[in-house]
Parts: sequence; structure tokens; C-alpha cells
Amino acid sequence: MGVSYSFSAELYEGAYRAFREFVPLSQDRKPLSWSTLPYAFAYFIPFLFMGYLVRRANTHLIRLLLLPTVIGLTLRCSYGYKLMNPVYFILDWARTLVALVIISKALDFAFAQNGRFKVGEKRLRGINEPLPKSDPDNEAMHEPTDAFARLPPWLSDALEVSLAVRGIGWDFGQGTYLPQSRRPRERGPFLRATAASLLLNLLYLDLSTSVVESVPGVGSVSGGSIFLPYLPLPLRYTVSTIVHLCAGIMVMSGLEAGDDLLTLLFVGVLGQPPSEWRPIQENPWAAQSLHELWAKRWHQLLRRTFMVFGGFLGQWVAGDLGLVIGVFVASGLYHEVGLQTADSRVTLFFVLQGVGVLCETAWKKLTGRRVGGLAGRVWTYLFVVGLGQMTTDAWCGRGLGGAVLIIPEWMSVFRTFLGPAFAWITQTLLQYNHA
Repeated sequence: MGVSYSFSAELYEGAYRAFREFVPLSQDRKPLSWSTLPYAFAYFIPFLFMGYLVRRANTHLIRLLLLPTVIGLTLRCSYGYKLMNPVYFILDWARTLVALVIISKALDFAFAQNGRFKVGEKRLRGINEPLPKSDPDNEAMHEPTDAFARLPPWLSDALEVSLAVRGIGWDFGQGTYLPQSRRPRERGPFLRATAASLLLNLLYLDLSTSVVESVPGVGSVSGGSIFLPYLPLPLRYTVSTIVHLCAGIMVMSGLEAGDDLLTLLFVGVLGQPPSEWRPIQENPWAAQSLHELWAKRWHQLLRRTFMVFGGFLGQWVAGDLGLVIGVFVASGLYHEVGLQTADSRVTLFFVLQGVGVLCETAWKKLTGRRVGGLAGRVWTYLFVVGLGQMTTDAWCGRGLGGAVLIIPEWMSVFRTFLGPAFAWITQTLLQYNHA
């Protein structure tokens, strides 16, 4: 028994040390600076090679052999470096979230036996096959988008499939809900509408960030709970709800501002048609059910990522029920493992969203009616605004509330002109602490 225990302990110790080679402890990570930046993103080289291979016929075995290198290098590069200033903690979190998306796409590319096809494409070129001058039956095979038309075919193929997050125009994007665009179709008016949207989203982001940072403790890089214990219960939960709503606005406006910037770049500079840039969200506040919120109104940028990390496995184990739970478990873990310390409340919140979706499915089977209307909206808000506060509390407790510096203080409109009001709010809350 002693020999068996010793072997198990050594096996565990070896596995732990191997894991820490790829995911070092926070104190063992190297500083991220301009000189180390190329090393922190070196994993894009083998990943783009994987993207090239998935667009070529008869490369399945090569992709499978390349997969461990892509995963290992992505983990090591992403977790091996960190920004030393805690104010930029959110940027480190964003880096690891991007890395997890890269890993999911690498898995998807590696196990796609026949490669990845554009919609309407019937076959892929071989590695040494020259670019055909014409192929009426397979025109999509050699038609890169305007943004990549001037690049070599191998590079345009790799970039197109690697950057297709929602899979618009690809076989792996079929079934993804795409919101209808309300912007003009003509390039000039489209760009002006996008620029106006960018400005509005930056103002929303500025306002919500300013409110969160004004709450004592919550706006500190050392972290603090959104449930201020020294406040009376009604005021305590009023403050926590406001902070939570502002956190939601920060996420939504931040995503939409980033999308606006990319739209201006790819349409205004690189010449892509406006029709290829659909909105990423469809007014999540108007959702009347959890299914409507998560399947349509919320952004679908990570839909494929969650399917790869949990949805396909869950479906294989337990059918549609397993698919739903698997996707939400993957979502919870995805939003958590990028941080330096784990908090199970984040994963719990997303699992509960899956449970809520299954309850809506059961309701439809029992009554023949979908969840909707005013009752459906109240139901949705209870899950997202009520239960969702556990995630905001978990994140703010680790300093994310004070690390959000997307808009520098000197550029902040609201902190400049509403600074006295925020100072008064802070002082009022602190008075309760000393009362």
C-alpha cells in the first residue's frame, strides 16, 4: 500500500509540475512589456498555420498532430506573462479569454475531418494545388473578401477562417442568429451611423465605469463587495443592483464599441461591404425569456466556443438537455478560468441560466405556450439582474471594478463634469460606515 501511495503521490506531483509549466502561478509569471509582447502572442503563428491547413484538402492528420503544439503554446504564452500594474488586470483577463477562444477554434479545426468550407463551397484546394482561374461550380473557393484580396491566397485563407468568430458565411456558423442591421446600406451613411454608435457607446461606457468606481471598495483594485455591509438592507441592495446594472452596461457598451471600431476599420479602410458587418447584439434589455436572451439578443460571439468546450460533449452524453447544460457550464468556466483565483459563484450563475432555459422548455411542453410577455420579462430579469449579482460581486471582489480603465480619467466626460456628484455619493455612503 505504501508503494502504491508513493507512486500515486509522485504521479500527482509530476502532473502538477507539468501543468504549472503551462499555467504558472501568478507570482511566477514574467512581466508583460513591449519587449516580451511578441512572446506573449507567439501562439498566433501555429494557430494561423492551423487555419491555413483547415482550408486545404487532405490535411486532417497534420492538423491533429499540430493541435498539442497550438494548445500548449497558447496556454504558456497567455498565462506565462502578466501586467505588473493591477490597474490593468482586466487586460490580462481579456488576453486569457482570447486565448481560450483560440484553443476552441484550434480544437474545432483539428477535428473537422474534411476541413472548413464557406457556404456554397463544394471542395477545398490541395496544399500544392494552384489557384484556379475559374471554377463556376466552386466559385467561393477562391474569392477572398475585399479586406484580404491583396494578400497571398494562403494567408487570406488562414485569416478569413481564423477571424470568423460568428462563422458568418461558413459551415460552422450555420444556425447562428444574426440581428438585423438598422444602419443604412450605403457605405458613407453606414460609416457615419457606425461612428455615431461608437461615440454613444463610449459615453455609456464612461458613465457606467464612473458610477462603479465611485462606490467605496468596489472601485478599488484591491477589491470589495458590492453588498456594502454597513448600509441598511434596502439601500444595500439598491446600491448592489445599480452596480450590477452598470457592470452589464459596461460589458454591452464595451463590446459594441469594439465592434464599431472594427467595423470602421474593415469597411472604411479595408473595403469590406457593410452587409458583412451585422450588429453583434439586439437590445438584450427587451428579452422576454432566457431563451430569447441567450440565443438571440445577447451577442453570439462565443457560441461556437461554448459548443466546442461543453455543448457537443453534453449532447453526446444526455441529448438536448446535456447540450444546454454543457454550453452553460462551459460559459461559466470560460468566464472564470481567466482570472487568477477561482470563484464558483460565476460558474453557478451560468449553470442556473441553463436550468432556467430548461424550465422554459418544460413550460412550453406542458402548456403549449412559450415564456413571454410581462411575466416572461420579469422571469428573465429575476435570473439576470437578481441572480447575476453574484457574478458581479465575485468579479469586483477581485479588483475588476477598479481595474476598468478603458477610458483614461483625463478623457472621462462624466468624471470631469459630474465629479462633485460622485464625490457626494461616496461621502454619503461612507457616513453610513462611520455612523
